[in-house]
Amino acid sequence: MIYGLTGGIATGKSTVANMFRALGATIIDADVISRQVVEPNTIGARRIRETFGEQFFSSDGSLKRDLMAKIIFSDPNARSQLNELLHPLIMDEMGKQSELVTKKNEEAVLIWDIPLLYEENLTNFVQKVIVVYVPEQMQRIRLNLRNNLTPEEITSRIQSQLSIEEKKRLADYIIDNSGSVQQTNRQVVALWNHLT
Repeated sequence: MIYGLTGGIATGKSTVANMFRALGATIIDADVISRQVVEPNTIGARRIRETFGEQFFSSDGSLKRDLMAKIIFSDPNARSQLNELLHPLIMDEMGKQSELVTKKNEEAVLIWDIPLLYEENLTNFVQKVIVVYVPEQMQRIRLNLRNNLTPEEITSRIQSQLSIEEKKRLADYIIDNSGSVQQTNRQVVALWNHLT
């Protein structure tokens, strides 16, 4: 069984993923894999270079992630172009990693940590979806504290994703992360016990 874990930006998805990991889940993290597929001399890096140009790469061949982020959060066309280039590579690698885990242990609980699970129509890769939820106002506060962004940048990042209320509505399971760490952890443990 593969569960999808998603949420909005600054909802605390990584915190929840770590809680599940501590309980014994195998987390396959799309963000980690998205970094791996654009490392120097990979197919992903080559695709970005061909589509977006050399200016997005440092002299050592590494992707200038901040520069790329500026473009994709301000230009929806660039964002969908980048996703078209990289998503097949990311999903392929997530599938390979999952196969390796289930070969060793058929009972393994696999959680695919995918920020854009709904936005990129990836729900067919998972059986059930867990959404990490906080209200949008809390997302804004956390983003401001964490990334020191302007109000306009915060709005564009939040609006680049499906609204957190819509994700909550679509979820099979919800972890409300707007309280204390202990409150979140209690929900994670309860859900883990239900899943296992």
